[in-house]
Amino acid sequence: MTSRRPPVTGTRALSAPTGARVLARAKEYALRAAIGAAAARAAEPGGLRFTERQLYFQTCRLLDPSPTVLSRVPRTVRPYLRLSSFSRALDAMGRDTVEGLLPPAPAGAPDPERESEPDLHAYGLPRLLVCQDRSIARMLLANHVHLEAACPVLAGDDALPLDVRLTAALERAGEATVYVLHDAGPRGIALPGRVRAALGPVPGVRVSSLGLVPRHARAMRLPAGRGPVRPAELAGLPATLRPQETAWLARGRFAEVAAVPPDRLVRGVLRLTRGPRVPRASVWTGLRDLRTTGFLTWPDPTGRH
Repeated sequence: MTSRRPPVTGTRALSAPTGARVLARAKEYALRAAIGAAAARAAEPGGLRFTERQLYFQTCRLLDPSPTVLSRVPRTVRPYLRLSSFSRALDAMGRDTVEGLLPPAPAGAPDPERESEPDLHAYGLPRLLVCQDRSIARMLLANHVHLEAACPVLAGDDALPLDVRLTAALERAGEATVYVLHDAGPRGIALPGRVRAALGPVPGVRVSSLGLVPRHARAMRLPAGRGPVRPAELAGLPATLRPQETAWLARGRFAEVAAVPPDRLVRGVLRLTRGPRVPRASVWTGLRDLRTTGFLTWPDPTGRH
């Protein structure tokens, strides 16, 4: 017959749970501090506004313990932090206490650019930016990219089908360009083609993909996710993607524009939309030259191209 152990009492009974609680609390405080530091970095320079998703990826970059040598190798990485852990910590902090963080858009909110620019269709429109992600469109508008680049910013879901007045304004300008900013995923990569189809046979208007495509995500070492992919989505991919990129997408991999650091995103969009009209080989009908016209040439955080 085995003798029963006497129940643990006193300090020993409390030490294990107490230690676990102390450790959990320390991790929570450390994560809150990391989010605060990431928010300060995301707002540089000059008090940029940013989305919650952008703050999440900025926090992942801050916490990533990868050796410096690996940070120079073109590749995508797994997000270092679980999104659920980040969201709980942000809830505990209070979203309204994070300076620079944009509030979430209410469901069904109309496109902010259409509300703020009532005369958008009254003139010739030499350039237009369509974003796949509505929150990215709101972020660019909040940072006045549309004013600095003289380029209206619309979300894809709001812009399509294109208003006939908008199409007329593009045609009126002559040699107009519609830029498309999208994620590196099947739906995103198909968006420039959808925009081109929505435009129809409008003389002189081109559609230019700014990215992302998988090689951009690897070059910038962006966090990548994985999700289900339908065969029909893969069938619609452009033939100009490299075989490695198509295989990467077929495995359900994707990378988001929100993972690009906010300062790099703003600088890149301004430079690419304000610059001269891109050559024909770099638009949707020929993605082969995106290496020299898209994200790969965006300035890095040190200011180098």
